[in-house]
Amino acid sequence: MNHYFRLPLISSTLLAGALSLSYCTALMAADAASAWSEGYNNKSRLLAGAGLSQSAPLVAGFEITMPAGWKTYWRSPGDAGGVPPSFDWSGSENLAVARVLYPAPHRLIDKSGAAIGYKDHVLLPIEITPKDAAKPVKLRLKAEYGVCKEICIPAEVALELNIGPAPDVSSEISEAFALVPRTTPKAGADPVIAKWAIEGADTKPVLKIEVSDPGGQGGDAFVEAPEGLYVPVPRKTSDANGRATYEVDLSDGVDFKALRGQNLTVTLVGAKGQSQAVIKID
Repeated sequence: MNHYFRLPLISSTLLAGALSLSYCTALMAADAASAWSEGYNNKSRLLAGAGLSQSAPLVAGFEITMPAGWKTYWRSPGDAGGVPPSFDWSGSENLAVARVLYPAPHRLIDKSGAAIGYKDHVLLPIEITPKDAAKPVKLRLKAEYGVCKEICIPAEVALELNIGPAPDVSSEISEAFALVPRTTPKAGADPVIAKWAIEGADTKPVLKIEVSDPGGQGGDAFVEAPEGLYVPVPRKTSDANGRATYEVDLSDGVDFKALRGQNLTVTLVGAKGQSQAVIKID
């Protein structure tokens, strides 16, 4: 069952010539966030804020909130099935790139198996690169995602948001960026791969990953293959004294021959931080 929700366009009177400073200020204040779009047991919106780097001078956030106990999915939804989010920005104006990032996800276990995603609420931060940094960006987003409890409900939403050339910093989006796994781990906080190996490659291949986590026990790990290839959710086999071991059965529905020579993305979630690494299957 699909749900479509479209927000009305925000209208404003354009004065002749260049935009005045007062107009830009009013525009940014009005468009710090879109209105919420209500769906079946969820609502979503876009947020805007100042960027974190020269390459992405603006940022946005796609926020989903759900009733207690409901969940939505990570970019890789796990073994239990599910709908990963997808984003279409093609109707936007003055937009060069919109790069959606993902906060560290959680393992969600139910009778269907292990899913990967977020319960109750998530804000996905987005790096926005305009074509012309001196002009506003008009985001037009068509997003699809799933919200689930006992069953999964596909949702579709259409949202619009104007972002001025110099918006205010958004604390909500900044907090979401802080939860994105780092490719350069933060010493003393983020979990890292201590070592990894493929065992039984000629018979029943198993990927074993040993993780060092400054946060101690209770972390998790997720492994993603390139698009079109599958690997199951890792199984934790030990967890003590800041050292955890995970196993991924590469004989369980996996085309191991196709994985050879491919890079796998490993996302590590710890008590103090989160990181992301790439390993190559030889």
